[in-house]
Amino acid sequence: MDFDRHPCFNAGLRHSTGRIHLPVAKTCNIQCNFCNRRYDCVNESRPGLTSAVLSPFQALDYLGAVLQKIDNISVVGIAGPGDPFADGELTLSTMNMVHERYPDKLLCVATNGLALAAYAERLAELGVSHVTITCNAADPEIGGKIYAWVRYGPRVYRGREGAALLLERQIEGVKILKSLGITVKINTVIVPGLNEAQAIQVAEIMAGLGADIQNCVPMIPVAETPFEALGSPGAGLMTGLRLEAGKYLKQMSHCGRCRSDAAGLIGDQNQAGIAGLLEEAGTVKPSAGRPCVAAASREGLFVNCHLGEASSFHIFALEHGRPVLREQRPAPAPGTGEARWEALADTLDDCFAILCGDCGESPRRILEKRGFALVRGEGLIRDIAGFVLKGKKVPNIYQVKPGRRGAGEGCAGYGAGDGCGA
Repeated sequence: MDFDRHPCFNAGLRHSTGRIHLPVAKTCNIQCNFCNRRYDCVNESRPGLTSAVLSPFQALDYLGAVLQKIDNISVVGIAGPGDPFADGELTLSTMNMVHERYPDKLLCVATNGLALAAYAERLAELGVSHVTITCNAADPEIGGKIYAWVRYGPRVYRGREGAALLLERQIEGVKILKSLGITVKINTVIVPGLNEAQAIQVAEIMAGLGADIQNCVPMIPVAETPFEALGSPGAGLMTGLRLEAGKYLKQMSHCGRCRSDAAGLIGDQNQAGIAGLLEEAGTVKPSAGRPCVAAASREGLFVNCHLGEASSFHIFALEHGRPVLREQRPAPAPGTGEARWEALADTLDDCFAILCGDCGESPRRILEKRGFALVRGEGLIRDIAGFVLKGKKVPNIYQVKPGRRGAGEGCAGYGAGDGCGA
């Protein structure tokens, strides 16, 4: 395989060879003070934005549809909207499916590096050739002002402590990647008046670890963030920083600050029709082999139950344009850990979606890997199932924010697995 076909690492290809980002990374394990992923405008290009978040199966369908329209894509990457290793199993599942179906495509990942080390060897096994790590500070005192918090394992770290932990994990990640022969790019977001000198220190440290290239990225001020009023560093400042950092590490200067759903050439907006393909791929809809939805319900009338607290599931299908109850199936007994959710997937093998008040991360990960869409909502089953079975978006009036305590009357969990009875 020609590893020089990556347009982010080979500037000579930027006008002829494209890349695609599959937006499957839903969550993030750090909070940067310049990042706000809540709003999306198709005319705005910056990291963290996407018009839809896809499951691995949806991402594979979307990739196939895009490749029929754009024939010069050489790279398939995952770069958000969150961090790929905040849920590493989902990322690896997506990469594995892409590699099996499109073995000629280069695979790459962009991450903050916090949880990278635990997955690095598996990335190499999958043939991932390029990894980008965003490192914004070599001094934890400065880093502590850039990151609001860092979540690692069960703990949340703030300030200098969080930044020091993040830097430690980034360094460990780079070491492992280079020992595995993977090309490494270091992104450094330049925050005016805060970390300009840090970019040079980061370049020196990462060059010593064997990193291949650095991309100094001017911060884009984003509304409703702590750094919204700082402005963006000017071209003169960026040129000077790249010259100084370039004394240690080769510099990239053609970055398009791509969206998490970017497709095509670097710097170009997505082609007409790509947004429609993304929306279509993100639509939850039935298939010939999986025509039903399952509802977590206490009495069979309402979606009002946390996934882990459901003792049974009501199975609905569309008949003559209306959702009709077909049967009620018992849920696997709690107490078996992840095996419980594998058993549930087998029990609901004719369903493409599961309607519930909320669910924990472990069941979500396992069930999505098995091809299920988890639709969180509250209301009459027939109302919600009617939209889902017809491939329509569930109106906001029925939707439940993931992780909201009390989703469903008497729910004991936060949607993080603590009340799922696993």
